[in-house]
Order: sequence, then C-alpha cells, then structure tokens
Amino acid sequence: MESLRFKVVDEAFNRKADPVEIPQERPEKYYGKYVFNRQKMFEYLPADTYQALCSAIDNKEPLPREVADSVAEGMKRWALENGARHYTHWFQPLTETTAEKHDSFIEHDGKGGVIECFNGKLLMQQEPDASSFPNGGIRNTFEARGYSAWDISSPAFIIGNTLCIPTIFISYTGESLDYKTPLLRALNSVDKAATAVAKMFDPEVEHVRTYLGWEQEYFLVDESLYSARPDLMLTGRTLMGHESAKNQQLEDHYFGAIPSRVEAFMLDLEIECHKLGIPAKTRHNEVAPNQFELAPIFEEANLANDHNQLIMSVMAEVARRHHFRVLLHEKPFAGINGSGKHNNWSLGTDKGALLFAPGRSHTDNLRFLTFTVNVMAAVHRHNALLKASIMSATNAHRLGANEAPPAIISIFMGSQIAGILERIEHSTNAELTNLASRKELELNLSQIPEIMRDNTDRNRTSPFAFTGNRFEFRAVGSSANCGAAMIALNAAVAEQLILFKKAIDERMAAGMSQNDAILEEIRALIKASKAIHFDGNGYSDEWKEEAARRGLDCETSVPLIFDAYQRKSSVEMFRTTGVFSEVELAARNEVKWEMYTKKVQIEARVLGDLAINHVIPVATQYQSILLDNVLKMRQVFGDDRKDLTASVTDSIEKLTQHINVIREEVAAMVDDRRVANRLESEREKALAYHDSVVPHMDTIRYHIDKLELMVDNEMWPLPKYRELLFIR
Repeated sequence: MESLRFKVVDEAFNRKADPVEIPQERPEKYYGKYVFNRQKMFEYLPADTYQALCSAIDNKEPLPREVADSVAEGMKRWALENGARHYTHWFQPLTETTAEKHDSFIEHDGKGGVIECFNGKLLMQQEPDASSFPNGGIRNTFEARGYSAWDISSPAFIIGNTLCIPTIFISYTGESLDYKTPLLRALNSVDKAATAVAKMFDPEVEHVRTYLGWEQEYFLVDESLYSARPDLMLTGRTLMGHESAKNQQLEDHYFGAIPSRVEAFMLDLEIECHKLGIPAKTRHNEVAPNQFELAPIFEEANLANDHNQLIMSVMAEVARRHHFRVLLHEKPFAGINGSGKHNNWSLGTDKGALLFAPGRSHTDNLRFLTFTVNVMAAVHRHNALLKASIMSATNAHRLGANEAPPAIISIFMGSQIAGILERIEHSTNAELTNLASRKELELNLSQIPEIMRDNTDRNRTSPFAFTGNRFEFRAVGSSANCGAAMIALNAAVAEQLILFKKAIDERMAAGMSQNDAILEEIRALIKASKAIHFDGNGYSDEWKEEAARRGLDCETSVPLIFDAYQRKSSVEMFRTTGVFSEVELAARNEVKWEMYTKKVQIEARVLGDLAINHVIPVATQYQSILLDNVLKMRQVFGDDRKDLTASVTDSIEKLTQHINVIREEVAAMVDDRRVANRLESEREKALAYHDSVVPHMDTIRYHIDKLELMVDNEMWPLPKYRELLFIR
C-alpha cells in the first residue's frame, strides 16, 4: 500500500502540462462552430422556414409541423457536414445530470440498403423510458411511457459525432419530470407579470427577459491521486482526511498565478466552450488550493442553464485529457472553502432596459425601485422555499462555512440603497422628488480616472445580494442544476408582481395617480419585508438569533427544509403561476428525499468499507509495531524502566481507543441504516438518515483523522490533503 501511495503522489507531482491544440483563427471565427444558431439556420434553411422558426422563437409560439420537417432537413444536412452520425434528445431529468439516447440517421431504403434521413417528427418528439428516471411515484415501472419534446428556444449542438437537441421531458400523463419544463413555465410567468408592470413606465414594452450569469466553481485533482481515493471516486468528496498544515490561511491562492497544467486545461476548455457557443469569459484561481472558477457572459436564463449543464460534462471530458478529474461536489475537502455556483440574475425589457439598474431620471429610478422592492417582498414571503430550492445532501456541507453564505435566506442591499429605502419608508410622496443614482467615487489620485461607484458594496456572507444591476443568488451549490433555484425565484417574483399590479390598479381605481399609487405600494412592501433585509455579517451567531426573532426560516435539517415545497403558500404560488401542479410538487419532494437518502447511504457504505478494510488494518499493523517496540525495550532495559516506554504505551492506548470507537461506530451505523431502510416513507427515511446515520459518520471521521496524525506516514494507505491539494 505504501508503495502505491507514494508512486501515485510522485506521478502527480512530476506530471507536466499537456500541449493544447490552439485554433489558428481568433475566437470569433470558430465561435459557435458546432451550434445550429441563427447564422446556420439562415444558411441551411429555406427563407420562409427561417423566418417562421425565428418568429416562433421570438414570439414564444408553437412551430407548425410542416415547418419542423423543413427545419429537420436543414439541421440534418448541417449535422452530417460536421461529422454527426447520430442524433439525440438531450434533456435534464431530476438526477442533476443530463440524459441522452442516441439514434443513427439511417432508415431502410426499400432496396436492401439504408439512407440517412431525419424528419420533423423525430426532431420534435421522442419517447424515453419515464419510469427509470426519478419521478416521485408519478410513473410505475410498468407505466414506462414518457415524452421528450424539442425546445426551439435553445439551439441544437454537436458533441463528438452526435447532434444534440435540447428538449423538455414529461410523463405520459403530462407531468414534468425534468428541470427545463418548469423553468420555461416560470420564465413565461415572470415575463407576463413583469411586462404588465414594466408597461407602467414604458407602454412600448412587449416582453421582459430573464438573464442568468452563473459562476462555476470547481476543484481539480490529479487523476492518479483521484484513483487512489475510493471516497472521491464514489462520492465526489473526501469522507476522511486531516486538514493540511498549510491550506488557504495565507490567502495566496485566490487570484494567484494559474499553474501551467491548470492553464492548459482552462485554455482547452475555453476553446471547446466557444465552439459550442458557450461564452466563457472569466477564469481565475479561487480561495482554496486547487480550486478554480469559470464564468461566462450573461445569457437568457434558459439558454444559460443549458450551457451550464453542458459545460459540466465538457469540463469532465477535457479534464481527463489533461490527467485531471473535476470535483463539482460542494465540499470535497473539509476545513477549506467549498464550491458554489453563484447565480447572477436580472430582468430586462425587449427595449433594452435593465430593470434592476438605477437610472438618471425619476422615472427610471422609480421603475428600478419598483422591481427591486418586489424582489425583496417575494424573497421575504418565500425565503424557506428559496432555501429548499438550493438545498441538497452535498450543499449542506458547504453552507455556513468557509465564506459560503449561511443556511438562512436574507437580502443584502448595501448602504446607499438601504438609505433610499429608509427614506421612502419615512417620507411622503411629495418629499420624494429626487431618487439617487450612481455617484462618482473621488479618489484624489491624478493617475487614476474617475470611477463610477456601484450602488452597493459586496457582501460575501449574504446568500442573496444586490450587486448593482442584478441580484446574486450565492447559495446555489456547484453541482446543482441552476434550474431549481431559477424556477423558485422566478415563480416567486412573478406571483409578487401579479399582486403588485393588482394593488396598483385598485389604488388608481380609487382615484390615486399612478406614481403615487406605485410609491404607496412600494412603501407598504418595504415595511412588510424589512425582516429579509440584512447587510451585516451572515456568519455571526448573533445573526442566527436575530433571524429567528425576525421569523426567517432557520431550519438546518435538509429533509425538513424540503418541507417548504409543501407549504400552502408554495403550493398556491406555483399553482397560480402555472409552474407546478400539486401532484408535480409532491413528486419532486419524494425525489428530493429519496436522493438525499441515497447519497448519504452511499457515503456511509464507502466510509464503512474504508474504515474497516483500509484504515483499521493499517492502524492495527502500526499498533503491533509499537507493541513490539515496547517489548524489545523492556527486554533491554527491564520492567523497572517503564518510564522509557511511557510515551509509546500512551500512543498504543490512544490508537486502541480510536480503533475501538471506529469499530463500534461502524457497527452502530450499519444497524441504524438497516432500521432506516425499512421505513416506507421517503421523508421519514431521509430524516432517519439525517438524524441517526450522519452523526455516526461524523464520529468515525473524527477518529480516522486522529489516526492519520498518529500512524507512520509511510504506512498510511490513502493520499493525504497535503498531497491532494497542492499539485502544480
């Protein structure tokens, strides 16, 4: 074992950066090469087909079948010219990953041969098995039929030799079994509700679009070290491992020089992204060692979500070319930063106005305050639901630790916006004649040009922060589908905007002017949602106590947090916005509880195996070496000189204690798993795993980590943190 560990460590540390094949053209020349975007549509489709498809996309209308046949023919011709041999409906089931079933283009030609063909029916709809994916009991094994249907708003793309067509995934009876279906519903709902409000400021507005800019954090681990850690391979995180003497405490990794191997990987990844039309723009070292970040330019939310799902699989493929493995787990290493996927979310009109951007006129700023305060009200009303939308067995390890936001949803607005809100709350409408916009930041440095100060500072401890012209939902986990958070957020905001418009109409019907009605309603919402506004330190114990006094959801048990989806307010909100039926919500909760149980169950099995079959044998072997040492010393010095062996016998005693506790805890953990597995209710089973199994895992890890510090370094079987985290 010792030779294997040192062999893989040496291999990892001596590995050099692989060369990257860099295209001769600049990015704009190959950007979108493998995407059937509007440029390709214009080139490969008849003019009337192109116009009909663009019109359907822009106006969110269904595509006629005869148009689909023409689109399919042009898409097939483009795909074949770019080396595609198969096509697939690419969808996003409730597994947090993507799914695809490949079919070749061939059909019988009636003469004993084949021809390559593709028609509108195959493009628009397929029938994947709906019972083999998580469905929360909506479909039984013997009721397997489900449908995938083409999402025309997200362009098809080619991966390898396969044409991938983004689709929704629904059951035979019409319930959604994926993330895309309810996300599209939520985006349509907020479009309608926000457009109705935006028209009060600009009657020309026809649509409001939702934008998303995600920031994907991740760890890289050398593949040889990864293969020597069964816990990383099977669970995505280290279930044991004492922290390194040096980790992130010197703060020297954040924004530091990118290691050459990593930079080669990043460049290769960016090239692949650009060919797939993913606008990857920013890359840098993150806070923890071997942690990095990738961020794209903002895109429409549905497309941005598709691109994030796609990039996670592309990252894994490219990493293997560079002898890395990507870790997207939210907390792969204890004691250092975990990884999030900050969702920068904004709304904008089809006339080019960003609704969360302050302006220079009274009207622009009133519009800004209208939408900002409505977001505050929506987040306040549904703070428990928003927390449930980002919670998982994996993200629970990250929240509230090492610069991750706490598991309490609050909004950070910044001092300037907070001052404006307070002024509105305590002023009359007549007094509000000048709503502030951005100010110049005076530095008194002649060599530095004027800097326009944003309306808010940054708060890394806030799970939901206003950052100038958008809100940053920082609590989303790195392995999550952005859709879960975007569904809940957009649906909640849509509901609030509907209520806001109704209130304005009622005030105006009573004789109030539109501006006065808006200000009165804004003032009422500021007062009603004050509890959600917190600009302080989210890590402090005082905030946890204060949040509880304010009535915010402070639950920390993951299975209980999921109950927020079943609250009456959540069910009603999703129903009125048309995002989820009550049946769909119940099914998704069953999936959430089931996935939580399975992930903890797998971790418990892996930890038990490693403890019994890897750690304890090495610890007892080292214990035997120490015992032999004591016996030999007593033979030489006699039993009267026990003082010479006191430190060794003390180590033997501590080793024995740790070994015994690990054995006992593993046995107790197995027993509690068996009890939990017999429970029929998925919720009760998840609660049993959370309350009974997880504490055993924490105890086992504690004692294993103590053994790691005691056992001879050459004997320890698994790569340690200092070896996993500092590859150059």
